[in-house]
Amino acid sequence: MLMAGITKHSTTLADGRELIYFDDAHSTLPPERAIDSRVLDPRPATASMRQDPLTDEWVSIAAARQNRVFLPPADQDPLAPASPANPSEVPSNYDVAVFENRSPSFGPSHDAFDPALLDEIGLGRSLPSVGRCEVVCFSPEHEGSFGTLTESRARTVIEAWADRTEALSAIPGVQQVFPFENRGEEIGVTLRHPHGQIYSYPYITPRTQRVVASIEKFGPGLFQSILDFEGASDRVVLRGEHWTAFVPFAARWPIEVHMLPHRHIPDFAATNDAERTELAGMYLRVLRGIDALYTTPTPYIAAWHQAPVTVARDDIRLMLQVTSPRRAETKLKYLAGSEAAMGAWIGDILPEQTAAFIREGIDRA
Repeated sequence: MLMAGITKHSTTLADGRELIYFDDAHSTLPPERAIDSRVLDPRPATASMRQDPLTDEWVSIAAARQNRVFLPPADQDPLAPASPANPSEVPSNYDVAVFENRSPSFGPSHDAFDPALLDEIGLGRSLPSVGRCEVVCFSPEHEGSFGTLTESRARTVIEAWADRTEALSAIPGVQQVFPFENRGEEIGVTLRHPHGQIYSYPYITPRTQRVVASIEKFGPGLFQSILDFEGASDRVVLRGEHWTAFVPFAARWPIEVHMLPHRHIPDFAATNDAERTELAGMYLRVLRGIDALYTTPTPYIAAWHQAPVTVARDDIRLMLQVTSPRRAETKLKYLAGSEAAMGAWIGDILPEQTAAFIREGIDRA
C-alpha cells in the first residue's frame, strides 16, 4: 500500500510491457497519461540461463541486451518524457516512472519451472530465465542520480521500490527481488538519465546463499549482532532513529557504506511510513557525502539486498550496500587476479580511515 499521499497510475506500452507512474505527494501533473503510439518490434524471447557445474551458479544468456542504447545525446534520451523528436519509453511527463525493460536479463515469461531443478548439478543444463527486469526512472531530467533528487522525490522512489518489491515477489517462479542503482560510466552505465533497476531472479542469488550459510554457522540474530557491533564502532557515518549507516569492519572496496534498519525488516514492502520518511533524507545525505569526497561525482553501485521471497525471511534483513572502486581523485581499484579469479579480496584502505573521510564528506555536503 502506498503511503505519504503518493499515487500510482498503471498503463501499457505499445508492445505490451507494463508502465507505472508514481506521482509525488504534491505533484502538479494531471492524472491523464498519453498513449504510447509507437510501432515496436515484438518483445524478445525469454532468455535462457545455463548452469556452471563448478560453482552451481546460473548464468543468464540474454543476447538481446547487445542492442541496448549506449550513451545517447540528450535529445534522444529513451528515459525522458516523449516528444515528437524523441519517441521515448515514457509517453507522458512524470515524477517517477517504472517500466519493464525492453531487453531484459530475466523474463518476460512468467512460466515458473519446478524449483527442484535448481538443486541438481550436471553438464549442459539450461533453464528459462523466468522473472522480470524493470527500469526505475527517478526523474524526467536527462542527467543526475538518486543523490541529486529532492527529499520529496526520494520518498516517491522509495514508495515505488516498496510497491514493486511486493508485486514482483508475487510473480510465479521469482525467488528474490533486487533494487539497485549503477552510477557513472566507470561502473558501466550506458544512460546518463537518473535511474535504477529492479531484477527479479528465479533463484536465490549466490551472494545471498553465502549469507544463508553464514547465518547457519553464526546462529539467529546475525544482522542485529552486526548492527550492534558496528554501531559501537568509530566506523558509523550517520545514525538516525530508524537506520544506521557505517563502513563495514571488513570493507572490500575503497569506498563502501552499509545501512541497516534498527528493527528486523526483510524487504522494502515491510517498511513503515516513519522508516521510509527517515530513509529518504538519510540516504540522500550518504550519497551526497560520497559525492563531496572529490571534485567530480563518484561512481558507485547502490545495492539493496533483500531477503528471498520464501526462505530466511526471519533471518535476513533489508540492507543497503554502496560500493565504489574510486581509491583516489584520479585512481580506480580494478579487480585483478586475486579478487576476480579467486574471490580473495585485498583492501587498500583502512575502513576506519574511510569512515572518517566519508563523515567529512557528509559534513561538507
